[in-house]
Amino acid sequence: VQFVESGGGLVQPGSSLRLSCEASGVRLDYYAIGWFRQAPGKEREAVSCITSGHNSAYFLDSVKGRFTISRDNAKKTVYLQMNSLKPEDTAVYYCAADFSCPAPDYNYWGQGTQVTVSS
Repeated sequence: VQFVESGGGLVQPGSSLRLSCEASGVRLDYYAIGWFRQAPGKEREAVSCITSGHNSAYFLDSVKGRFTISRDNAKKTVYLQMNSLKPEDTAVYYCAADFSCPAPDYNYWGQGTQVTVSS
């Protein structure tokens, strides 16, 4: 079972990125997927999650209206569309899998993808 994030990069404020979390070795539709982020020197924080039935939740007021989580079970991929990026969105972004959204303790984690927002 493996989850691999991609799509991070260095962008200017106001730009957009779409992160992907691709599953391998498992049927993605069995799992709820969460996105988390961790900025340097800060605690990891939950950003959003989506159930196998496409119900979603957002946990940070700062991303509501800017970030959108979605999934394509046929492609075994969950996305995090991030618009109007701000320097404070700079962090390593991780996806994690479990059976509920949110989950008390996610079982599977990806390795993370770096997002840097800077002019």
